This record gives sequence, structure tokens and C-alpha cells, in this order.
Amino acid sequence: MKYAIIAAGEGSRLAKEGVKEPKPLVRINGETLIDRLMRVFADNGAESIVVVYRKEMTDVAAHLERLRTLGVGGRCVPVETVAASTPSSMHSFYAISDKLKDGPFCLTTVDTVFGEESFRQYADTLQAALSEGADGVMGVTSYVDDEKPLYVKTDDDMNITAFNDTGHGQCKYVSAGVYGLTPKAIDVLNECINNGESRMRNFQRALLRNGLRLKAADMGTAFDIDHASDIEKGEQFLRDGR
Repeated sequence: MKYAIIAAGEGSRLAKEGVKEPKPLVRINGETLIDRLMRVFADNGAESIVVVYRKEMTDVAAHLERLRTLGVGGRCVPVETVAASTPSSMHSFYAISDKLKDGPFCLTTVDTVFGEESFRQYADTLQAALSEGADGVMGVTSYVDDEKPLYVKTDDDMNITAFNDTGHGQCKYVSAGVYGLTPKAIDVLNECINNGESRMRNFQRALLRNGLRLKAADMGTAFDIDHASDIEKGEQFLRDGR
């Protein structure tokens, strides 16, 4: 399976709070965010990894070039990169979508933090669901930490029935920012771009509108590195496993 990382954001909140490194190169427990994701993906059978990064970030480009030469987590995993300056994560996804049309893929943003065992379970769930005819598996969490979370409504079998901006008292989960999808999703993405959509949550709603069958997989604790304080929180989480 291919894996993909969206790393084209500006990281403006971190910069305003005094973090000098671009977000992909922020370290938690001595490992950059992008290195950690790529290592975890390599540990879970990545055939290749596609990364979209902000073209102005030449230090990120150089870092990715070193990874392409030296390997990912000690493994020789092909790394494809796309340099782009995009207005949203959905547009960043679009910038690499041509590289993801040949089969199932797993996509996430570079600032997502989750447990490695939780991701292994997610990857197993994704493979099983796809073999049973699902069109995708979205990682979800009951740990609500985002400033504007996307609530994910499911039925008793973890089939996703809605994506909501509010919980409505019925949504146990929010999006964990991990998306396992089939190439059918690329057609929906193209439709969203053509319609002027600009948010990943609207893309996810469009998946349901177009009849794609999506499952949810609980990833336990998962959150994004959006603020300087999140770096310490991420380090503690990875040290303690909670």
C-alpha cells in the first residue's frame, strides 16, 4: 500500500509561539514529525511514501532528499515528493492525487500524533475492511483536543453515517486525521476541487454523498501538533503511552 503525508502548511501558529523549525522538522522525543510518520509507515508495509511539502521550505526539501538517499527507518522505501504552496490540506491532497490513483492508500497530515500500536491495529483494520468491500477507513478518536473538531457519527458496526461540525450529543468520535481510501476517492476529490470546495471535512462529506462506504477505526488517543505546548504534550504521550 502507498502512504502519503500532507506537509505543505505554513505552521504559522507554531512560528508565532517561537518555534523556529518548520512543522515537519519539529522534534518530539528526538525524532522529527515527518521522520516518525515515515518510520511508522515503513513498519506497516509501505510500498512507497508520497510527501507534499511547502515549496518555500528548502530545509524540508533537503531533509527529504537525505531520507530518499539514506532510507526510512533503516529501510529502503521509495519516497516521492511534490513541492507546492496550497491554500488548504484538501488542495495539498489534490497536488499528489495523481500519484495515488493506482490502488488503496493511507493519507495523513504531518502533525498527527498517535500510538504506534494503535496505528498497527488501524492498518490491520484498513486491510480487512478493504478486502470486505469498504471504500475507506477513517481513523477516529474519542480524545477531543482540536479547536474545531470534525465529529464522526457511526452506527453500531462502525460504519460512518455523517461528518458533523458539532457533536449533537450523539457523536462519540472525532476525526484523527488518518484517511485510508481507495482510488474512488480521487474522483470525489476532483469533483470537490471543481466545485470550489476547500476543506477536508467537506471532501469527507462528499464521499458519503457519493455513496462510498466508509468505516471508522478507533485509534485511541490522537491529536495534532498545532501549538508549542503540544510538543511537550506529544513527548509525554509517546513516553507514557497515554
